[in-house]
Amino acid sequence: MNKIKSIGILTSGGDSPGMNAAIRAVVRTALYYDLNVYGITRGYDGLVKGDIVEMGAKSVANIIQRGGTILKTARSQEFLTVEGRAKAREQLRKHNIDALVAIGGDGTFTGAKVFMEEQDIPVIGIPGTIDNDLQGTDFTIGYDTAINTVVDAVDKIRDTAESHDRVFIVEVMGRDSGLIALRSGIGIGAEAILIPEAKIDFTDVLNRMDSIRKNKSSRIIIVAEGENEGGAFETAEKVKGRFPHYDVRVSILGHIQRGGKPSCMDRVLASRLGVAAVEGLIAGKSGEMAGIICGDIAFTPFDNAIKHIHTVNPNLLKIADILSL
Repeated sequence: MNKIKSIGILTSGGDSPGMNAAIRAVVRTALYYDLNVYGITRGYDGLVKGDIVEMGAKSVANIIQRGGTILKTARSQEFLTVEGRAKAREQLRKHNIDALVAIGGDGTFTGAKVFMEEQDIPVIGIPGTIDNDLQGTDFTIGYDTAINTVVDAVDKIRDTAESHDRVFIVEVMGRDSGLIALRSGIGIGAEAILIPEAKIDFTDVLNRMDSIRKNKSSRIIIVAEGENEGGAFETAEKVKGRFPHYDVRVSILGHIQRGGKPSCMDRVLASRLGVAAVEGLIAGKSGEMAGIICGDIAFTPFDNAIKHIHTVNPNLLKIADILSL
């Protein structure tokens, strides 16, 4: 028999479009099953400090289309300590909260795993990160919106690149993962895509630029911020060194990739995972991340989910190479 009567929900780590849709789904699903639900503001920091408010259906009205997170997010040094986690557990007892739903990425789930094991509290995770670098789900909440934001921005950059016969080096987010760069690079027809997972000889890239379609009116190179050539500015210097006659410009897209209204795909994904998280807790699950694999809900232990994806689909790399001609 289910003993859970009250659920807390928090968002942690970097924000991603669709987090609000997930919050909405968790709150309304909890209410559907006659559970009390509480919002914990500013992630684990708010949990330690007791920044906890009861939520109802109206508290999540009209947020499915909003970017960011209404619960906000923050880092917490205190939660990294045993004493801080004990304070967090006491706050849950004070509000009669029996279980947690944590929305975020690997750092969020790492903290959730320690807290769950140390303080004996059921926790289910929902993957909210634009990097799409978690195991156990085909897509993370925010990834689709982020790559569409990149595609929209680079389409605009190409307009001015073609007007001036320029080479643009566009840097996108991805310190540890190049999945944003790879998929968006294919989507915008980039001449080259530089990501940390692929050991690309940049000399080969320069040779291709020299030999293929010299009459191109624009060239776009997509660079993940953590790739091996050192980022957009270093890449631009190498291009200028080889082709001093090129008009080379750099554009750092930065945090616009985190913001904006979530795409329909991210809204639906967040809604499905929010429902699954609550139903998972009711069914007695804990220490797992709710995800989507081949269209179906799947639960993956935190230990497995937080192992970063260090490889990319080789077919996507091949497609990018073929279509750059």
